[in-house]
Amino acid sequence: MSTSFRRKTAAVTFAVLALTLAGGGIAIAQPSAKTPQESVQPAARSTNSQPPVTAESARKAKAALNAKATTLVASTTIVVVNANGTKARGTGTVIKYGTGQYEVQFAQVVTAGIYVATIGRADSCCIPPSGEISVAPRLSTPNAVFVQTRNSAGAPADLGFHLVVHLA
Repeated sequence: MSTSFRRKTAAVTFAVLALTLAGGGIAIAQPSAKTPQESVQPAARSTNSQPPVTAESARKAKAALNAKATTLVASTTIVVVNANGTKARGTGTVIKYGTGQYEVQFAQVVTAGIYVATIGRADSCCIPPSGEISVAPRLSTPNAVFVQTRNSAGAPADLGFHLVVHLA
């Protein structure tokens, strides 16, 4: 009788596991009613464009390029930026446009670079706040990148960040 009970227990256990996995698979396999563009949060969708380049930004970008006349073969540049748009350490010039919108300019052209950014603090105190970050080449400015930060709900928010730009 104990052998029969063990077999039944094992069969029930496997049946529950199979149903759980099958149910999860069905839920995952269901097509979404919305297209990927529609499922984006409204706050995130409305702030996906970069602000126009200002005359001051263009002037600073040209000055940074003119100051650095040599061509670098490969380099990595790191900059840490506070939430208020001030540079904590590293190289580059930071311009803050609006809530969660930053431009970071460098002394060389970075359009063919690799950009990696993460939410972070400048000090060694605490864990940074949760949020989202995006980085892209800056429109009309070949020696700059555009960084946008958001809170976890997708709304623009001023958050400090660490940015790494690698030129190969």
